[in-house]
Amino acid sequence: MKKNNSKCQILPVLFGFFIMGFCDVVGITSMHVKEDLLGSYSPEFRDTLSNLIPVALFSMFLIFSVPTGMLMNKIGRKKTVLLSNIITIVAMFIPLIEYTFVMSLLAFALLGIANTILQVSLNPLLTNVVKGDKLTSSLTVGQFVKAISSFCGPFIAAFAAVQLGNWQYIFPIYALITLISTIWLMVTPIREELVTGKASSFGSVFSILKDKTILIFFLGIVCVVGVDVGINTAAPKILMERSGLNSIEAGYGPSMYFAFRTIGAFIGAILLAKYSPIRIFKIITAVAVLALIALVFTADKVVIFALYAIIGLAIANVFSIIFSLAIQSRPKKANEISGLMIMGVFGGAVIPFIMGLTSDMLGSQVGSILIILLSAIYLLFCAYLIKPKVALKN
Repeated sequence: MKKNNSKCQILPVLFGFFIMGFCDVVGITSMHVKEDLLGSYSPEFRDTLSNLIPVALFSMFLIFSVPTGMLMNKIGRKKTVLLSNIITIVAMFIPLIEYTFVMSLLAFALLGIANTILQVSLNPLLTNVVKGDKLTSSLTVGQFVKAISSFCGPFIAAFAAVQLGNWQYIFPIYALITLISTIWLMVTPIREELVTGKASSFGSVFSILKDKTILIFFLGIVCVVGVDVGINTAAPKILMERSGLNSIEAGYGPSMYFAFRTIGAFIGAILLAKYSPIRIFKIITAVAVLALIALVFTADKVVIFALYAIIGLAIANVFSIIFSLAIQSRPKKANEISGLMIMGVFGGAVIPFIMGLTSDMLGSQVGSILIILLSAIYLLFCAYLIKPKVALKN
């Protein structure tokens, strides 16, 4: 009976990871916004403007991570997750009310706030329904659910475009899924422990950056999220520019990336149990750099899709490796470091914005690839800069 009760509590929490994956629709959206709303703008500014969509979303991680932790201490984890779902639903209806560039920015800024709140609160909520050795595997399942959501995004958009007549109907579909998640979690009783202790402040979190090792890890998170969002954002544009695919066909580029990123996560879970994470870190970042170099020069559609798959496999475990090494480097400051690493998701705003500027300057998506490549090169640098003793430091 207890096992059944436990499953009833775990499932709605894990389903919340599917909502977490909605932020990855930003790649498809920026492509469609460029095509639908920015046609009258000068070509020199279209990529810069369309890439403001991921900027609007991921900049919220910098602003709302620590305040969410403070709010969670006051109202509890479950209520914080429910709040994020409500904001997500509101955000999904804004483009339907008025589909303009400004309203699209507003919608994704709200989605960024919601996703920040969700990422900060959902993992701790899982600890209230899963205990002991099962926690790590449950977190892995949660990330797998998120990856499925990211993978499905382009297919849902294609279904909305072909079957419903407009790709924008992806938003009410997402709103309905979020509503189901909200109701399911709301009716599920979850007992939360009383939170004690003082919440981290902005000052206490940023002071940790004085530690050079933590600074390297933080910039690593910025770069890996930048690579992830950068590929998501640029993948369809590259296919349209080089292979002549339409926006719907090109939308499968991110799906290829997310599919192999999901596969890579499972392969990584097996390898990381047997081999040194730093050794794996060096290999996978080297593979990512080589694949991105090849992407600069190729124009063949099949090769481009294959390179997306390779990059997805290579980049799949970089975030978790950096995150775990950062925590292990100073375990007594685990909470503060966790908050700081989540703030590093802000890289999803910075890197795409620079990509847009560069691609507009060069008049080609080569500019975007070069910025992603530079981010991957930093990750390779980071992998070789880290010493094995870091993971054992107290």
